[in-house]
Amino acid sequence: VQLQASGGGLVQAGGSLRLSCKASGRAFGSSTMAWFRQAPGKEREFICTISGSGDFTECVDSVKGRFTISRDNAKNTVSLQMNRLKPEDTAVYYCASKANPIALVITTPHLYDYWGQGTLVTVSS
Repeated sequence: VQLQASGGGLVQAGGSLRLSCKASGRAFGSSTMAWFRQAPGKEREFICTISGSGDFTECVDSVKGRFTISRDNAKNTVSLQMNRLKPEDTAVYYCASKANPIALVITTPHLYDYWGQGTLVTVSS
């Protein structure tokens, strides 16, 4: 399985970006997908997750109401729509997949099986 993240860039505070993650390989529809981010000097942080069917989603409180995770299993893609961006959202954003998940929400990075290469989001004030 390979994950290819895209969509990052430079945006002013209050703006929007849409990140996408394209997955290759089989079993995408049965894998939990998630977005993490890592700011300079900080640990990788869980942001949002979505179940294999797309019926369940969860995001951390700091982005609830601003970020939305979605997936299209026909296209093997997962997206993160980010609205009302803040300077503190600046980070490298990573998509990750977890096959056969044992929980709906998995926030620990090392429990994920595959990672995208990361895409940089910079929010200017």
